[in-house]
Amino acid sequence: MGTFVTIHVVGPGSDQEPDAHARTLREQAAERALAWFDRVEECCTRFDAGSELMQLAAQVGVPVLVSTLLFEAVQFALAVAEESGGAFDPTVGRSMEARGFNREYRSGRPIHTSVDCDRAVSYRDVLLDPDCKTITLLRPLVPDLGSVAKGLAVDLAARELSSFENFAINAGGDLYLGGSNPEGEPWSIGIRHPRKDAYLIDLLHVSNRAVCTSGDYEKRSADGGHHILNPRTGTSVDGVASVTVVAPSAMLADALATAAFVLGPAEGIRLFDRLGVNGLIFSTSESTVGSSTNCGAAESPSLTRYATQAMHEYI
Repeated sequence: MGTFVTIHVVGPGSDQEPDAHARTLREQAAERALAWFDRVEECCTRFDAGSELMQLAAQVGVPVLVSTLLFEAVQFALAVAEESGGAFDPTVGRSMEARGFNREYRSGRPIHTSVDCDRAVSYRDVLLDPDCKTITLLRPLVPDLGSVAKGLAVDLAARELSSFENFAINAGGDLYLGGSNPEGEPWSIGIRHPRKDAYLIDLLHVSNRAVCTSGDYEKRSADGGHHILNPRTGTSVDGVASVTVVAPSAMLADALATAAFVLGPAEGIRLFDRLGVNGLIFSTSESTVGSSTNCGAAESPSLTRYATQAMHEYI
């Protein structure tokens, strides 16, 4: 996925003798958790013509039977697209490619898909059949699950580690913090300033929640644009420098961070309030920081269901 993944499982306190068997169990669980990142990438990447996602892209106008993993990821992406009015759209793969975000991270080689896309495609051109677990692409398009797949992998890894209660997963800005840190307190997460190195704009104390940040500083194209595109224009979004979301799952937090980035501060905060998640939006002018602390709001039943369904059905 082009990032480093670290897993920290909290063991016995320093005043206790380490238990070799318990340590082995933690290490084995961590290996299984890390394996989910490979599994999700193999299924959901657009940088490999052999991936299940790109095999789907090669078949237009016909129902394609797909794995539960891919079906749930696409179903969730479409639910976020609908909820955000298209600000989030998983059909922007060709636009991403045209902007230069088409290099396979391991080899550095550019990837050129052979799909002849219509520029006017949108998430409405993807049809799901929940009973048959099929996906139909109504028009030629290149799916992009970049704002869903990593969060899904984090959630699957967290589920793998859930019996240990206290653990942390960090996948390049997508985090899940289970239970407590080694000091027995909620995990402390600093949100980096998008314009000033070594500065923080906030410090969060989190337990059993995901924290995901999207920033315009993460990936840049040759023309100076960044990787978060407005699906309607195919160009980089202006006005927002970073978005951080705290939510029950990393897949939900990851996707909503992208959606709010496109919507902008005012509409983005309204999205957070409507869905009952906490978020912080930092504008490019550095003059406004929007935040939502509406912890008591009811979470969106559909998005919460879609965000957890993959784990319940797949593991």
